[in-house]
Amino acid sequence: MQYKSNKGFSGLGQLGMLLLFLGVGLMLTGFIQLLIGFYIVPAGTSFSQIGTAMIEALKDPKNVGVSRILQVIGTLCIMFIPAVLYSWVCNGRNPFWLGFNKHINLPQIMIGFLIIFMANIMAMPLEELTKKAIAYMPSLDSMAKNLEATYNEQVLLLSNLKSWPEFILAIFIMAFFPAMFEELFFRGAIQTLLVKWWKMPLLAIIFTSLFFSFIHMSIYLFLSRAILGFVLGLMYYKTKNIWVNIIAHFLNNAIAVIQMFVLSGKKESIDISKLDPKVDWWVGFLAVAVLVMLFKYLHRYSEDNKMKIYAREQALLVNENIGNPLA
Repeated sequence: MQYKSNKGFSGLGQLGMLLLFLGVGLMLTGFIQLLIGFYIVPAGTSFSQIGTAMIEALKDPKNVGVSRILQVIGTLCIMFIPAVLYSWVCNGRNPFWLGFNKHINLPQIMIGFLIIFMANIMAMPLEELTKKAIAYMPSLDSMAKNLEATYNEQVLLLSNLKSWPEFILAIFIMAFFPAMFEELFFRGAIQTLLVKWWKMPLLAIIFTSLFFSFIHMSIYLFLSRAILGFVLGLMYYKTKNIWVNIIAHFLNNAIAVIQMFVLSGKKESIDISKLDPKVDWWVGFLAVAVLVMLFKYLHRYSEDNKMKIYAREQALLVNENIGNPLA
C-alpha cells in the first residue's frame, strides 16, 4: 500500500508541499532582508548596489544587533515556518507529528549530550583529511577557503560578546533557536517523511544528514557535519522525541558560544579555526567505540518511551482519520 499522510498526501506530495513552503520561506527571508537593507545601507545607494552595500554594512560592529536579528529571521523563515506549515497541511496541527511529546527522561538527555559530544570528537579528524584531499583540486580549495573565511567573519562578528546581557541573548540567538529550528526541519520534517515514505530508515537518515551538511555551506567541514547530522538523525530515530535532539544540539551550540564569550574578554584576536582541539585518528576511532556503547544505552532508556509514543501515534491516527475520505 502506498504511504499517505494523515491528510491523504502521498510521499511525493508531502515532499512537494515541503519544498513549496521552503520556497516561500526563502522569498520571505529575502524580502525581510531587503527591507532591513534599505534601513542600514548609506543613503543614496542604488537598488543594484544594495546587496553589496548591505554585506559591507553588516560587517560594521555597530550593526551586530541587526546581524543577529537577521540570523534568527533567516532560520525562522527557512526552517521553522516551512516545517510547521508542512506538518499542519499534511498531518494536522498537533505538534506530535513533528516529534514533540512528553515521553522523555533525564538519562535520554544526558546520553544525548554525551553522544553529540563524542560525535564531535569522532568528526574532528575528518576536517584535516578533507583539507588534504581538496588541496589537490586548486579551484575547489580556493572556493572552500573563501566560504570558510566568510563564515569565520560572520561568526566573529556575531560572537563579539562584551557583556552578560549580550551573552544571554547569544545563547538564544546562536544556540537555542538554531538548534530548535534545524531539528524541526531536518529531523522532525524531512527525516520523518523519508523514513515513512521509503521504509528504509538508514537511507533516510543518511540522505537527511548529507542535506543537513550541504545547507551549512562548508566544504572543509562537509564530512564532519554530515557525521553530526547522521548521529542526530540516529538519535531521533531511537528516541522518537524531538526534545532529546533539540537539547543535545542546543548544548553543543552553547559550548561554542561560551568559548566565544570567554575569549571575547581577552585582548588577542580570535581565530575560529583554532577553537577546536586537534584530534588524532586513534582518538576518533575510540570515540566511535564509545558512541556505539552510548547508543546501546540510549536504546535501553528509550524503549519504554517509544512504546508510549507508538501507542499515542496509533490513537491519534484513529481519531484524526475519522471522517477523512483521503486517509
